[in-house]
Amino acid sequence: MTSTRFLEVADLGRDGLGRVLELAAAVKSDPDAYRTRLAGWAIGLFFEKPSTRTRVSCEVGAVELGAYPVVLKHDEVGLGKREAVEDIARVLSRYFDVMAFRVFDHADLEKLAANSTIPVINLLSNLSHPCQVLADLQTVEEHRPLRGATLTYVGDGNNVAHSLLIGGAMMGMHVRIATPPSYEPDTGVVARAAAIAEETNGSIVVGNDVSVLARKADVVYTDTWISMGQETEAKSRLSHFTPYQVTETLFDLAEPDALFLHCLPANRNAEVTSDVIEHERSVVFDQAENRLHAFKGLLLYLAGSE
Repeated sequence: MTSTRFLEVADLGRDGLGRVLELAAAVKSDPDAYRTRLAGWAIGLFFEKPSTRTRVSCEVGAVELGAYPVVLKHDEVGLGKREAVEDIARVLSRYFDVMAFRVFDHADLEKLAANSTIPVINLLSNLSHPCQVLADLQTVEEHRPLRGATLTYVGDGNNVAHSLLIGGAMMGMHVRIATPPSYEPDTGVVARAAAIAEETNGSIVVGNDVSVLARKADVVYTDTWISMGQETEAKSRLSHFTPYQVTETLFDLAEPDALFLHCLPANRNAEVTSDVIEHERSVVFDQAENRLHAFKGLLLYLAGSE
């Protein structure tokens, strides 16, 4: 095994991240060459939160590498309720070769990883969404070099924003985060990303003026304003986030060949207008497809593929 945990993009290190992206591109280009690479492997996929792209990409990805996926839902496992998180990690480590979890609380992932003897992958938590950002970086790299590219993320300073900050900084990108006041990303994550960016000649900017931060961007990215578990905040959030809608007018501030990304599901005509999703430079569905290839690249890396 190359690593025992992938809870955040930084867990890979810069060389590891680059290698995962290489493997993702390779398996996308020639999937048949990797059909049996993980033959005999059992991969546990745990979902505390509902999922479409994550579950399908992980389950299909495991099968297409020759592995056997086992999907577990929250009501079947009762993470921290029916059984202690630490005990679940110890037991499942004896059944699987890799475990991947989509959870509400990142602290649960830390406990799982600390008590597991096999790799633990973060499929999403309240802190980060590293598998999504692997696909995001792969998608951008299919169109332009990552190093030196400017990515402007517009909206909530959430788990996706956190992973973009770290992953973008690791690849030498200029990452800008434009949020309403009081919705900025975690200051600790921003500081970590800024420290990484100093080493890679990238940069990190966080601010509230979306029209300034979108100008001359190579990539414009947004996410839903109301994530699962935030439904009670919907009315308040809408009043704060409406000026941050990605419209064609806003997208036009970016470079003439800029890409539009969204991790989906999208609330059309809320955080982004339908014409931007359908824009000729929107790559949101390539991005969704790359969740499959990026996850396969990650599994191959964890298995020690050269």
